[in-house]
Amino acid sequence: MRPYHQIPIVECGEPLVRIPLELFAVESPHPYEKLGAPYGENSPYYLRRSVIESLIQAQNYLQLLHPNWQIQIFDAYRPVAVQQFMVDYSFASEMELRGLTQAQLSPNQNQEIWEAVYQIWAVPSLDEKTPPPHSTGAAVDITLVDDRGKIVNMGSPIDELSERSHPDYYANTSHPEAQNYHAHRQLLRDIMLKAGFQRNPKEWWHFSDGDQMWAWVSNQANPANSLTARYGRLV
Repeated sequence: MRPYHQIPIVECGEPLVRIPLELFAVESPHPYEKLGAPYGENSPYYLRRSVIESLIQAQNYLQLLHPNWQIQIFDAYRPVAVQQFMVDYSFASEMELRGLTQAQLSPNQNQEIWEAVYQIWAVPSLDEKTPPPHSTGAAVDITLVDDRGKIVNMGSPIDELSERSHPDYYANTSHPEAQNYHAHRQLLRDIMLKAGFQRNPKEWWHFSDGDQMWAWVSNQANPANSLTARYGRLV
């Protein structure tokens, strides 16, 4: 259970629709599809209709500040089966990074790696009360692309299992390059919050609008709020 799972879900029934990819920058082919993630007939480039409208609004805010910059969509809708695939893939990758095999893992090492994985990845729960955020169609992983088509450096890649993923990791640095990383993260945050999104407290790239995390972060920011989630798990 994550803290945001305490938020009730009152599903509004809004449909999942295709993101107009021509309006955004997109990584192609999709990063998880390249790994073999089992999307089946589902597409990762779908979101709830109102979430797409908010995302377009965020890009409009961005282009007022930086003409010809774009939001790059890394990932959006993610069925629970894909969530499970990516959790398992991340565990295997982290194990390999540490020079270990499954047979060599001690119970403590096994637990340590799972804890690292779940710092970033939501549990692939099939419980309708605790859906992974991306399975609701209300969460999106994004970065920025500048007017030359170059991905803006945020100081760490999306999905990295380290403290560098925390949004304010570079907030108190005196190094000029690291200050730029923080400024880029703040720019991303500002345009998304202005469009109604909330940011995952542990991931600079993850934003949501209408799911449990969105409601929980909103309520934490303003204790007078008592928001509920309007989007639950789809598949």
